Amino acid sequence: MSTFSLKIISTDKVFYDGKCEYLVIPTIDGEKGILAHHENMVIAVEIGELRFRKPDGEWVTAVVSKGFAEIVNNRASVLVNTAERPEDIDVKRAEEAKERAEEQLRQKQSIQEYYLSQASMARAMTRLKASRNRRGDI
Repeated sequence: MSTFSLKIISTDKVFYDGKCEYLVIPTIDGEKGILAHHENMVIAVEIGELRFRKPDGEWVTAVVSKGFAEIVNNRASVLVNTAERPEDIDVKRAEEAKERAEEQLRQKQSIQEYYLSQASMARAMTRLKASRNRRGDI
């Protein structure tokens, strides 16, 4: 199968830099699949699970926050605020973040605070889902 170059960059590190056969990006309206020689485009990345298949057939999953992806000349660059492997997620911390976000959503807040709380909740839920899938607790 044909490959393309993939680079996933978060604010604190380069998560992945290498060849890729298939990339699945979480978007606002579902998931977007990218194969080699895809048309050039820029798309918004939403909070969720990003997956890609390396040339050796191994699938890699990353829990990502919002950002964007650029596909140009058989290269994909994904820039996100955070990217982490499901096995690196601290489940206890994610559950505490979910509880904090739930409490904030119950309180009266400004529109901006509401959206921040909503984003915190989405990130915590995604992290918990990914860590449970990794452990087989589906």
